[in-house]
Amino acid sequence: RFQQVQSMMCDLMEWRSQLLSGTLPKDELKELKQKVTSKIDYGNKVLELDLIVRDEDGNILDPDKTSVISLFHAHEEATNKITERIKEEMSKDQPDYASYCRMSSSPTHSLYVFVRNFVCRIGEDAELFMSLYDLQKSTIISENYLVRWGSRGFPKEIDMLNNLKVVFTDLGNKDLSRDKIYLVCQIVRVGRMDLRDSNSKKYTQGLRRPFGVAGT
Repeated sequence: RFQQVQSMMCDLMEWRSQLLSGTLPKDELKELKQKVTSKIDYGNKVLELDLIVRDEDGNILDPDKTSVISLFHAHEEATNKITERIKEEMSKDQPDYASYCRMSSSPTHSLYVFVRNFVCRIGEDAELFMSLYDLQKSTIISENYLVRWGSRGFPKEIDMLNNLKVVFTDLGNKDLSRDKIYLVCQIVRVGRMDLRDSNSKKYTQGLRRPFGVAGT
């Protein structure tokens, strides 16, 4: 029984991390919530706890707002589903390391980045694009984090000073097993066509030009 509960808790922790990530589409989110409630009900049965009856969306039925007949049918349906689930689980031949495998594959890793300062002699405004880069496959494996930096050496949004933070989420063990992952910062200069132009009549403002790149 301990191994059963341990396996179910590993599943619930993995699904919880997916729910909290906020990246699931609406249909997948609904399906995952139903899996969570089904797993909880099955665990209550294994531990000989009270059966909780729910509606189609997985919400607990309120006995004060639900008729006795509807509660009876919901109870009967939930009991049948759990009984079928128990038969399925008993027919499976799961090894002892199954729960460990599920835990080790859980995508719970994140990378926290705090931008304290940006030092580069540009002389104009710049846009910094930060992302995770797989060197072996030569591809970016995350979304870009954008920081707008002013020509005077401060963020464009001055209220964001000392508050430029980002978390790269949904990094699984597959990502951690890559040979080399770099945090890459692409620098885009925003302003004149040529930095040597000094006469305002000879250049165009607001042009975006690649300026540099850095990695760590």
